[in-house]
Amino acid sequence: MEVNVHEAKTNFSKLLQRVALGEEIIIAKAGTPVAKLVPVYAEKPKRPLGFYKGQIWMADDFNAPLPDDILAGFLGEELPPGKIPVKTEKSVSQKRKKRK
Repeated sequence: MEVNVHEAKTNFSKLLQRVALGEEIIIAKAGTPVAKLVPVYAEKPKRPLGFYKGQIWMADDFNAPLPDDILAGFLGEELPPGKIPVKTEKSVSQKRKKRK
């Protein structure tokens, strides 16, 4: 919505009510926009550190190497037919070296 300066001065309270509902109002002088009334939104407070302490847990093996079959899936590889996926530290580290 665009209003002239005189109208803005006369109906300022009504314009503020409209802005509070989310509308933007342009104030013009001689048909040229000079100001904009926009709603102000309160900033969300930052979450304090440790807010979820004791409510979230991670498995003990969270950082453990992935099994060969899962790692192959992430790398876009397939296990040869008949090969049984076996998790060994050596095979996992070899595949990781290949990626680098």
